[in-house]
Amino acid sequence: MSQNLMSLNPDIKFFPILLTILFLCSASAQADVVKPALIEINVHTDETVKIEVRTSIEALLTGINTRYKNTQDAPNAEAYDQLRILSPAQLREKFSPFESRFLKGLRLSLDGKNAPLYIESVTIPLPGYTKVPRTSVIILSATIPRETRELSWYYPQAFGDHAVRVRQVDEENQRWFWSQWQWIRNDKPSQPFPLHEVFTRPPWYQVVWEYAEAGFDHIIPKGLDHILFILGLFFLSTHWRPLIWQVTMFTLAHSVTLGMSMYGLINLAPSIVEPLIALSIMYVGLENMFPHKALKRRLLIVFLFGLLHGMGFASMLQEFGMPADAFLTALISFNLGVEAGQLCILAAAYLLIAHWYRNKPWYNKGVVIPVSLIISLVGFYWAIERFDAGAIYEVFS
Repeated sequence: MSQNLMSLNPDIKFFPILLTILFLCSASAQADVVKPALIEINVHTDETVKIEVRTSIEALLTGINTRYKNTQDAPNAEAYDQLRILSPAQLREKFSPFESRFLKGLRLSLDGKNAPLYIESVTIPLPGYTKVPRTSVIILSATIPRETRELSWYYPQAFGDHAVRVRQVDEENQRWFWSQWQWIRNDKPSQPFPLHEVFTRPPWYQVVWEYAEAGFDHIIPKGLDHILFILGLFFLSTHWRPLIWQVTMFTLAHSVTLGMSMYGLINLAPSIVEPLIALSIMYVGLENMFPHKALKRRLLIVFLFGLLHGMGFASMLQEFGMPADAFLTALISFNLGVEAGQLCILAAAYLLIAHWYRNKPWYNKGVVIPVSLIISLVGFYWAIERFDAGAIYEVFS
């Protein structure tokens, strides 16, 4: 088939490269996504600090950090997979020799002086749904003088990216004050958290930037499934008017379910949402091979699938957390980041492919149909990989 395509026009020599890229997307379905650690530092007025580290112990033990998009990209992916299926007791036993190294890598600085840290408990859940990383909870403790004015936190890059926030707890007066999240991507300490002002509201532009960046990052480079869905919309029609209508419907739909999910009005388990998202990718690819029929019902289909993708976006935001005093600003900003990512995908596809080849007589048979078929196959493959009958049974039982 490749020889026939090559004979159509020499310009199509780029096409095998495109096919290779799309096939490589399917490899990520076999692995867990490498997620950042979420860390909450609770400062109590009884001069104690409790630090909750939510992370993947399997990733810590194998050295798989956020240099990799998913665990399958790491050289020791096999060791990760072996740890992934262990029971909580077995994994806890594996973690024990690593504890001293873990503590040595962390640093809690109180007014510039390091405070000794101790592991108080380690909670490891059952393996569960295999396509979602198992999140364990490590509780650390330390003491803190009442006169401490600020603290900072260091979590080494070797352990991965992380987000950290501080809660000041005044149990006697039943008062709690949360700071905003700090997203640490480089091997450096957090900015100091002032303990007398952790409840101070950050500037609105800081909230907008942080959550817009998180939304964009969720599409590019981490959202391969959403990227393929947008490309599926693109290849049905490269004319901007129907394309803009489809993207608008998709935006409206995922905004609805994203908002409802974050407000707690709907809650659908990842074991259901993720396979359905994969099937939506498969469906749009198949429809592209019958464009005259697809265009008539495309807006409705895109809207329905957008509802699913919105619940997928919500799972990321729920882990990252939302500021209570700027909830709506953060939600809108995240959506803006998502839309910016989608527009970048459309612009890149247009400039690299459609602008040069859409008027060629071989464009539909030589590009649209083969690429759409590959998108469908990848979506089908992901649907099979993400399907977990046991997890679905637990949801409905």
